Amino acid sequence: MFGAWCVIASARAVVILVAMNNNRPDKSPVDPELRRRVEELIAFKGGGYNEDAVGDIIENGLKLLTDVKDTGDVRVIQTALRELRYAFRLFAPYAKTRKVTMFGSARIEPDQKEYQQAVEFGRKIAQAGFMVITGAGPGIMQAGHEGAGPENSFGVNIRLPWEQSANPIIKEDKKLITFKYFFTRKLIFIRHSDAIALFPGGFGTMDEGYEALTLMQTGKSQLMPLVLIDRPGGTYWKTWDKNVREHLLRGELISSDDLNLYRITDNADEAVKIITRFYRNFQSTRFVKDLFIIRLKHAPTDSALEAINEDFADIVIPPGGIKRIEPTPEEREDKDRLDLQRIAFGFNRRDYGRLRQLIDVLNSL
Repeated sequence: MFGAWCVIASARAVVILVAMNNNRPDKSPVDPELRRRVEELIAFKGGGYNEDAVGDIIENGLKLLTDVKDTGDVRVIQTALRELRYAFRLFAPYAKTRKVTMFGSARIEPDQKEYQQAVEFGRKIAQAGFMVITGAGPGIMQAGHEGAGPENSFGVNIRLPWEQSANPIIKEDKKLITFKYFFTRKLIFIRHSDAIALFPGGFGTMDEGYEALTLMQTGKSQLMPLVLIDRPGGTYWKTWDKNVREHLLRGELISSDDLNLYRITDNADEAVKIITRFYRNFQSTRFVKDLFIIRLKHAPTDSALEAINEDFADIVIPPGGIKRIEPTPEEREDKDRLDLQRIAFGFNRRDYGRLRQLIDVLNSL
């Protein structure tokens, strides 16, 4: 029995070493002795989640001793790791609750229509069962927390030399985290969002909006509703959209399908409907090797599936088409939403604007 256990343990170690070799960007070989000592350290701490990945992080941390001389560069890595670890722990208890991130100007005052629109949206999206994430500052961010209430709010703050102290609604709440770096903060926004609502704002709002669009356009984030919300009768986002169409689209710098990645409205109720309808049937997606899987509350009927195959053949890699499937072995191993229905196909990994159209069709069934 002991001999068999040793064989199994040795085989597992070989698999881990091969996997680590295949995933190392610097292509350096795994040091078996170092790996053994790292595993001993993990065991000394009592073990836990994702031990192989944590071991790889420890090994890469040790490589900083010889690979990175500049103290400032090392501090970037050190701070980023600390911020991300804490943030992931903070969000973990709320993983099953969908969340909407609200972006907009910190300089909007409470007596402005944009502020009042953001309060109304925050209240109504919370009533629809969503939590709200904002940058925790004043203006639109405070309005979002005011509408949703602190119990339904997260604050993802940034340390700045001036305006960005946490607003009084979220300031004393445990769901507030303050970041040093914009890049870690932006990662948390996108990582934990199920929808994004942009209100009028400055450079930061534009930056967040364009990044969200780029990540969805390139498949680097899950598709989600991105709603541009103006004050009633306002033209802020209509003017932005006109610029996109006249310069980006007309100049063939984007495709017409990319316009499906966002919606514009000046009505809070309509914004809430856009977000909630996106999840009426659609739930999530996942790649398993080359198979793209869409998880749904209700799978399409045979006739609906036939029509979908005709309408969206341009995004399907032959052979095969869009089919209903059972959970894959990989999903079963991960216990990944086994309660849901599934359709799957070979996706060309390029036309995410068209994929958004497919999701809209699935939600209309």
